[in-house]
Amino acid sequence: MEDQPYFTNDTIVFGILMLSLGFVFYTSSKESGFWKKFYKVVPALLMAYMIPAIFNSFGIISDSHSNLYFVASRYLLPAALVLMTLSIDLKAIFNLGPKALIMFFTGTVGIIIGGPIAIMIISIFSPETVGGVGFDATWRGLATLAGSWIGGGANQAAMLEIYEYNPKLYGGMVLVDIVVANLLMAGLLMGIGKSEKIDKWLKADTSAIEELKNKVTSFSESVSKIPTLTDLMIIAAMAFSVVGFAHWGANGISEFLKTNFEAVRDKTSAFSSFGSQFFWMISIATFIGIILSFTKAKNYEGAGASKIGSVFIYILVATIGMKMDLGRVLDNPGLILIGIVWMLIHVILLFIVAKLIKAPYFFLAVGSQANVGGAASAPVVAAAFHPSLATVGVLLAVFGYVIGTYGAILTAELMRIVSP
Repeated sequence: MEDQPYFTNDTIVFGILMLSLGFVFYTSSKESGFWKKFYKVVPALLMAYMIPAIFNSFGIISDSHSNLYFVASRYLLPAALVLMTLSIDLKAIFNLGPKALIMFFTGTVGIIIGGPIAIMIISIFSPETVGGVGFDATWRGLATLAGSWIGGGANQAAMLEIYEYNPKLYGGMVLVDIVVANLLMAGLLMGIGKSEKIDKWLKADTSAIEELKNKVTSFSESVSKIPTLTDLMIIAAMAFSVVGFAHWGANGISEFLKTNFEAVRDKTSAFSSFGSQFFWMISIATFIGIILSFTKAKNYEGAGASKIGSVFIYILVATIGMKMDLGRVLDNPGLILIGIVWMLIHVILLFIVAKLIKAPYFFLAVGSQANVGGAASAPVVAAAFHPSLATVGVLLAVFGYVIGTYGAILTAELMRIVSP
């Protein structure tokens, strides 16, 4: 049984997370001295993620005894997406060109081929790690990882149903999922601090991204004003009324599809992800945010709409950090190693293609997270470059949900073929 953390009261845990974020923002705002040098190497967003991870690792707090991630991902994330999308220039997003999609699908291919290649590599010196027979076969468990890393939780559940992996061993795969996916996110966040150097090495053309950022910044400055209490209340009303509507719509659509379509109701179906309420909630919130960007609601960017959205995103980052237990990295070294090799193949392929097509690091990082992290973390990584880019992360993550089960089935069959 898992040890109980020191603090289990979510009110206290939330206070600790907010104190951590306050510390990160206070120290990162220093204009000179140790902290200025420190944050030149380590991005503030990575610190916002790692401090809760350290607290979790030392048993002070724990995601398994907290509902804060659920609250942040279901309430604050859709609210943030609405507020960050208000000022978006949809035409400028389309002007980003096809490279975003190319890098997303490259990330998907990296997961599809990475699984079987990782099995082949590990089987050379540790065949028992990738062995197993019947429903205990390691490849069946790894199939659930493929579902998670291409799509999300719904796709992962579908793969568990399809390949009937032994439920008693499934916890080990969940651990690999959490550890490896979080290590990847930490690495991508670290890269954001070096994005200019990486883009220079990739010989990337970042002009379209810069143009989008400049357009949003210029618009924000043109409507900028000191927000009144009325402005802030209207911003909050817009954000959370959309969250409420998105939840209501998501519940209705999900139930309707499950009731009327066997393919959606069947957990083993490639269409089962369309029954996910989270998928529809994120989609509806983003869609309404885009619609509002064509109305006068857009002017609330001047009162700080995207800044409030950024606050929500950082709270989400802190709750994601709570999932990472650094002490468990070596709990099952064989399986963790498979996951790390698998993810390295995914990343190497992304860098190769980015170099070939001269894609910016932004597309590489968001393309990766749209696959591996899904709608909860892709906008986080995108917004780290600029709040206006969060929508790009969400739109790509939605693709991931749609193709997740198909890609995972292909990965699973390839892993079945190469397994000893």
